[in-house]
Amino acid sequence: MSTNAPTDVLVVGATGSIGELVVAESIRRGHRTRALVRDRGRTAFLPGDAQIVVGDLTQADTLTEAIDGVHAVVFTHGSHGGARAAELVDYGAVRNVLQVLRGRPARIALMTAIGVTNPYPGHDWKRRSERLVRASGLPYTIVRPGWFDYNQPDQLELVMLQGDRRHAGTPADGVVSRRQIAEVLVASLSSPAAERKTLELVAERGPAPTDLDPLFSALQPDPQGALDAVLDIDNMPLSAEPTAVRQELAAFSARGR
Repeated sequence: MSTNAPTDVLVVGATGSIGELVVAESIRRGHRTRALVRDRGRTAFLPGDAQIVVGDLTQADTLTEAIDGVHAVVFTHGSHGGARAAELVDYGAVRNVLQVLRGRPARIALMTAIGVTNPYPGHDWKRRSERLVRASGLPYTIVRPGWFDYNQPDQLELVMLQGDRRHAGTPADGVVSRRQIAEVLVASLSSPAAERKTLELVAERGPAPTDLDPLFSALQPDPQGALDAVLDIDNMPLSAEPTAVRQELAAFSARGR
């Protein structure tokens, strides 16, 4: 059963198209909500109840204020610009936030993408960010949404999949509204049924669910201590990973024990 106790939530990527919806949904659910931004001048569209904190995701030493005292972090950030940007932002932001948290208890909700296990430079760095979250030992939910807002108006029945077998790279993989992605991310923070679950999120024709806990409960949890999600394709051997990535995973795993 979900709990609605007020929580201090940090939204990473708060000025993005999903991040702004996560900020609004977090506030709607009664959470004290911080919006992490690089530029305070780009926050006029965020709810007035949001606390604005400035920091650079690629610079861990700028994130201390944003992270101090938070109980949960929702990652909605994403890069645009190739493998190097994916390394610095998609992976680097997660690494930097987890480093600043330093093992303090915090619930994590990480958004990546459907098809993330299909080898591709951008996908690979997102998948490495998932591995960092699992290695951290913190409670988490990882959401891999389908194509944003390609759904029809009557396509609101959420379906949570596992195993990441949809690799077309088109909306044929699945579609879902940005608003529902935000709802699932925020709902996961207070749902024990969502803990240690990794899922692909799509919508089919039908009404929106009124309770997400039955959907979370039907999922298999990731194996304790595993780097990859339950049912995922085993196609990214740790031995072939960059040395720095292996070292960071080892450091987070040691801290998470």
